Amino acid sequence: MARAVEQIDRDLAALEEAIALMATELYKAYSKYLTSLGQAVRQQLMLACYQVCTHGYPESFLSLSFNERQQLQVFIKELGGQAQAQLLSQLEELKQLTTKEATDKIGQTPQPADPEQPQEPPEDPSIQAFEMPPADSDAPQTAEPTNPQPTKPAELVQWQEQVEEAIAQTLQTLSLDTNRQLQQVGIIPGKLPAAVLEAAAKVEATSEAIPESPNLLNLLMETESEEDSEDSSLTRIVAINLRLSEIEFADPTLTALRNQIRNLSGKLNKIQREYHKKQRERAVAQAEAAWRSSWFDD
Repeated sequence: MARAVEQIDRDLAALEEAIALMATELYKAYSKYLTSLGQAVRQQLMLACYQVCTHGYPESFLSLSFNERQQLQVFIKELGGQAQAQLLSQLEELKQLTTKEATDKIGQTPQPADPEQPQEPPEDPSIQAFEMPPADSDAPQTAEPTNPQPTKPAELVQWQEQVEEAIAQTLQTLSLDTNRQLQQVGIIPGKLPAAVLEAAAKVEATSEAIPESPNLLNLLMETESEEDSEDSSLTRIVAINLRLSEIEFADPTLTALRNQIRNLSGKLNKIQREYHKKQRERAVAQAEAAWRSSWFDD
């Protein structure tokens, strides 16, 4: 029976080696994916803002001065640049799952290209509306990230879930910050409460989305009159709602990279099932050995 346990232990060790190699493959895939996603997010953000300003609220956009329009465009570019850098930083922030050192078998991952640095906006003391949200000064944006080194499938699954959650949160935050700025300069109606803008950034892809305009949300909201609280009217709202599925759909490179990640995830799930099976088999073998060691005939 002892030999059976030893054989199972060897099988588990082999699976752990496969998990470590899978971690490297997933890390490389996400490095490429997040680099491409950051570029796509910047492009899709500008396109969505163009639609809001020119088709959603053309009169409001035309009421801005030339300098105000230019400042708004620069601000949006910088928001996209911050999001691009933040996406790349996710791998660095989530790199340490265990204290295990990288081995020669794991290898080294290439350093992702530095995100394009946006140009500084021209200073204009007459415009006070354009205040950038504080960047995460602790997030390393230029250091070479290190791939995670898990030895258990659950650790790698958790790492992947954290990366995906960070992507979703980045898109929500970018949508919210952009909507707030569009409202601050008078594009999106200013009477909307902050909670509405927050909700708009979190809405999943539904029938409320505008089919011909990706990453936009079309809402009808009931608003009260300032003079008479009982007098209300419906207000049409067009807001930014960046959706990962729509960003990927518009970019064939992203679609291919996402498919690669899905394939790796499928292999990881298979390894995880086999690992759990071997753990169960080992527990049974150990229990059998323990039973035999304590059993005696009368």
